[in-house]
Amino acid sequence: MRAASVLLSGLLFFAALVSAQEKDSQPLASPASSATETLAEEPISLEQAIQIALEKNPLRKAALADQRAAVAGVQQARSLLLPHIGFSETATRGNDPVYVFGTKLRQQRFTTADFALNALNRPTPISNFSSRFGGEWNLFDSFASWRNLSRTQFMQQASVQQLERTDQELVFHVVQAYYGLLLAQKQLDVAEQSRTTAQSVLDEAKNRFDIGLVVESDFLSAQVNAATRQQDLIRAQNGVSMAQAELGIALGLATSASFKPAEVLNEKQPQVQALADLESAALAQRPDLKRIRSEEAAQEKSVSIAKSSFGPKLNAFASWETDTQNVFSNGGNNWMGGLELKLDLFSGGANRATLAQEKALQERVVARRQTYENQVRLDVRRAFYDFSSACQQVEVARASSAQAKESLRISQNRYDSGLATITDLLQVQQAMTQSQTSYWNASYQCRTSYAALLLATGSLNSHSLLVTP
Repeated sequence: MRAASVLLSGLLFFAALVSAQEKDSQPLASPASSATETLAEEPISLEQAIQIALEKNPLRKAALADQRAAVAGVQQARSLLLPHIGFSETATRGNDPVYVFGTKLRQQRFTTADFALNALNRPTPISNFSSRFGGEWNLFDSFASWRNLSRTQFMQQASVQQLERTDQELVFHVVQAYYGLLLAQKQLDVAEQSRTTAQSVLDEAKNRFDIGLVVESDFLSAQVNAATRQQDLIRAQNGVSMAQAELGIALGLATSASFKPAEVLNEKQPQVQALADLESAALAQRPDLKRIRSEEAAQEKSVSIAKSSFGPKLNAFASWETDTQNVFSNGGNNWMGGLELKLDLFSGGANRATLAQEKALQERVVARRQTYENQVRLDVRRAFYDFSSACQQVEVARASSAQAKESLRISQNRYDSGLATITDLLQVQQAMTQSQTSYWNASYQCRTSYAALLLATGSLNSHSLLVTP
């Protein structure tokens, strides 16, 4: 009876353990999923989207890793200016005559009997446990270590400037994707309005055909037009889904994320400086151009380091050592210190080759910097002209949209009065749809080209007027 009770208790305990493991093994919602659900529920502004991208986008994480690596490089270069101290513990055993003779001296156990020829020629094996502290200090290396420290500091500056440029590019991609989603939503609205209008025309054409006021070809034309507008609506719906995915990628989230933008697409046209001022600002503040200049300064230090290889080097060294027969016995100890002066008299031309290589790399960096400066000027001009063209297109598209709307009203009245054919009405409706689409495309181009201009001048960030108006 007692055994049955124990067995039953064991089974109940095992069942409870299995239930607890199954409960613990249930998948938990990841932070990314929770963040995605929150974004899908609440409207998100452009500023919020940029903050999410700067936190989650893997490109920025990679740039941060490069910066941390550059900081570690500076610390490593600085360590070469300090003394290096090490400790070693060695256990040896042997009967080599020289080894036995020297070991006994270090252990301070050498006696007169050890001078016997037989003991010197065929000594008995001996053990030695050596504990040693040693240190080295590069006192002078023709300033190579200091120049290497300066070089790594310039490379660290380059990594900081590269991180800043990565942030600017991320902001630009988010702006593009965010306004791309706003444009896709506007295009969907236009497609829905066009489909509704086409359905209204189809219903009216059917009624007229039924009572014999129009021929069958007019009714068929209305059907074709309605089907075309339905296809446009499907493409617009897919365009919104694709814009959602692009924004998710720009933010560093899943492509299945869904967003509700808190802003609407408009034709606001900010004021910009003159082209010459924009070029000057870009040459002065573009982070990627600053990075190349920092790399150029670092390469200058590399040339100086190569020149230092022709100079003398002075090192200091010291050591303290204990030697015992075993870990529990007493023994002897000794110390030693000294200075070492080294001068490379001949290295087969390696030093000169290294110097020539570094000078060639310096020339390449200088040429690269000059090329990049010209590219920066070209980027600014291209962005400036694109922005100017886009803003002018907004004005033209606005006027065209107003004219198309009025033309549609007149054509509708003429069609209702029997003064225009259905073909004329459908052409005007198509022109109306195209004018509205062109207007929103121009508004999108105006906003994104302004972001491209800020990116070209190096002033685009999360606090720009475009982001926080």
